[in-house]
Amino acid sequence: MKKIFLLALLYIAYFTSFGQNNEGVVYFTRTTYWTKLNSQLTYLSKQEKERMSYMFGGKDDWANYTLLYFNDNESKYVNSEEKNEESEGYAWRKEAYSIGRNFTKNTMTDVIEMLGKTYIVEDSLKLPEWKILNDLKEVAGHICMKAQVEDPIKNQKITAWFAQDLPSQAGPERLWGLPGMILELDINDGAVTVVATKIEFKKVDKELEPPKKLKGKKITDAEYQGMIDKFIKEKIKEEINPFWVIRY
Repeated sequence: MKKIFLLALLYIAYFTSFGQNNEGVVYFTRTTYWTKLNSQLTYLSKQEKERMSYMFGGKDDWANYTLLYFNDNESKYVNSEEKNEESEGYAWRKEAYSIGRNFTKNTMTDVIEMLGKTYIVEDSLKLPEWKILNDLKEVAGHICMKAQVEDPIKNQKITAWFAQDLPSQAGPERLWGLPGMILELDINDGAVTVVATKIEFKKVDKELEPPKKLKGKKITDAEYQGMIDKFIKEKIKEEINPFWVIRY
């Protein structure tokens, strides 16, 4: 009965959302649970496990903050300037990371720093092979449906929760393509979570503008994925965690 009621609310919200302001910014908290992540990497050497255990000193989770700007036609996902408590006193270098999607033109423009270089990934959009499920839950005040997809290169099972009352294909990280805004991600059973904490509706034309000058090597998405695949395989042979260097 509860699920039927939630489905009814979702149905009403979806059809009443059109005509409302669909432009603004979503605030996300992205948390990495290193103990869980490392336990899933069965190829790590004993020395690597001991080194990571020493580095974290019993501190399991590490949070940082991200922003998703959106309107009906496009989105941009970037790292936030906000710092977490653990960052105080540390001068962390800010890496280039901007994930752009234009749903009208069916194009992507991602600026990603990886392996000491900055890459501009320009390509057409390829819809992820989502499987939509019947589960419901509330995220940031919105009733969300569950969907799942797999990343075969990073060996990730990804669960997404999307809100149909926010009629946008946008989402955090490099994920998109559901019939509603993605407000939560769970990667590999909680190794990494990305959860919306607040949605602010406002004009974001300036934030969505592409940089006037993009600095970096231009590559296709297939080339980018090929680099990730090669790097992970190399680190597996070396029994080292590849996700110190690339985004999990």
